[in-house]
Amino acid sequence: MVVETILLLLCSLLLAGNEIDASVYDYSASIECLVKAQKPQYGGGLILNPEFSDGLQGWAVFGHGSIKLRTSKQGNQFIVAYNRTKPQDSFSQKVYLKEGIFYTFSAWVQIEGGNESMVVAALKTSQDQNMVVGAVAAQCGCWSMLKGGLTVNFSGPTELYFESTNIAIEIWADNISLQPFSKDQWQYQRSVSIEKIRKRKIRFHVSDKEGKMIHNATVSMESLRPQFPLGCATSEAILRNKAYKDWFTSRFTATTFDNEMKWYSTESILGKENYSIPDAMVAFFKEHRISVRGHNIFWDDPRFQPQWLKSLPPEELKAAALNRLNSVVSRYSGQVIAWDVMNENLHFSYFEDKFGPYASAYFFQRVQQLDPKTALFMNEYNTLEQAKDLNSTPAMYLQKLRQIRSFPGNEGLLAAIGLESHFSEPNIPYMRACLDTLGATQLPIWLTELDVNRGPNQARYLEEIMREAYSHPSVQGIIVWAGWKPTGCSRMCLTDNSFKNLPTGDVVDNLIQEWSTTGLQGTTDINGIYEHSVFRGEYLVSVTNTKNTTSLKQTIEVTRECSEVLDVWISI
Repeated sequence: MVVETILLLLCSLLLAGNEIDASVYDYSASIECLVKAQKPQYGGGLILNPEFSDGLQGWAVFGHGSIKLRTSKQGNQFIVAYNRTKPQDSFSQKVYLKEGIFYTFSAWVQIEGGNESMVVAALKTSQDQNMVVGAVAAQCGCWSMLKGGLTVNFSGPTELYFESTNIAIEIWADNISLQPFSKDQWQYQRSVSIEKIRKRKIRFHVSDKEGKMIHNATVSMESLRPQFPLGCATSEAILRNKAYKDWFTSRFTATTFDNEMKWYSTESILGKENYSIPDAMVAFFKEHRISVRGHNIFWDDPRFQPQWLKSLPPEELKAAALNRLNSVVSRYSGQVIAWDVMNENLHFSYFEDKFGPYASAYFFQRVQQLDPKTALFMNEYNTLEQAKDLNSTPAMYLQKLRQIRSFPGNEGLLAAIGLESHFSEPNIPYMRACLDTLGATQLPIWLTELDVNRGPNQARYLEEIMREAYSHPSVQGIIVWAGWKPTGCSRMCLTDNSFKNLPTGDVVDNLIQEWSTTGLQGTTDINGIYEHSVFRGEYLVSVTNTKNTTSLKQTIEVTRECSEVLDVWISI
């Protein structure tokens, strides 16, 4: 056994040195439960015998219980953990991990002896520390993909294993993969993805009035408005502070109000609604072409209900809730780009406890009826931030979302995924794996309340998270949770009280600049053509014929279409 362990560690060491050979990241993920498990990503990466074609070679019992090999009706072999008496009783493989390397993980998991149970993939270090890599709600009779990831702050041996608190079940696994990426590879993948999903080539064809193509005409482009919504939270303080207004409107294209649209703000006294502040804020942002997210209609945390609500009998409570929904949605229908219909109902259940398990589903239905063209979000925390919070894993998020969408009448629900993103130290590979899994729904994903705990690495972590989100194909917007108030921000500020940027503000400004095409200028070739790849958005284009100084200015919208190139014909 000692010799086998040494051989496995040597094998892992050799494989760990080959991470530079991995050049393509696989964004794919499955949210379907399949009859047959798909092939392991990256051929298994560091995992020895990932498809169990060599029996149990490389695999061992973890904890107590037993393991065995089994063959499916389709002929593929997989590993089974049975006779389990503790959650961690399963199977394991030793792998050597290196500090500073990004690891992405995937496996296909099934259970026997129950309908559905959470199965967790984890790593145990030589110091007996346990790190969650990912989790999935595994089912009986079909295979579910578990996708996760991690980085480590050490180099050394670890042991990959699986666990489930339901000790009555057997854990089955197949086609397991643990793939290393260097930081350079990870950043390269980001840049490739950004080029593909955020930019588009524009090709100008410049001619004179007679249709003759003009050589050496000057074409310049100035960005007016990026297509990707990058915003920041705001408070009512913006209404009475010109410096704040100028600082905000010169940067952002979207916002979410901190508290001003929440129920406890608009109806602090039963039956006495006051929308004067959110009305003024909506009008201000509309004037400046800044999109507003409706936040929030309901909050499932019992601590954040209007105080008067808690003493109401059931029928009066239901009437008050429906009045709240009808009131706020009708008032701002068509004026907001999103509704956070239910806030944090993976962690709390105030309305479900009062009205039954389908309370959220019913609220979503009513909002859709009142505002049918606006995206409806389920807004949640720790889905990206904390792998060990099993209440809000991507699997649990999708389970709740399916319940909402399967409610009678909700089949065509204009649903969207809201991820609060309150980070401490980010686990970037895990974050990407979660976005992959959630992105398999084809629903739009927003980071709705992005901030990072105070500390010496706050700005660095913020930049890393924003780059990761912006480069992911499924993310369609980011709101930084840094609404300024004279008394200070919540966990993170971008500016001081004189509206001079803090390091976090510099991060945001630099990324806004980096993710826009501005000051672009070039000349047409002999065929009258000038082309360039630009970030999608709205541009002011100027074209000048240097021979006779004739010129033209026009606004152009560069959007994401089926064709890779946007052809624009200009006659001057």
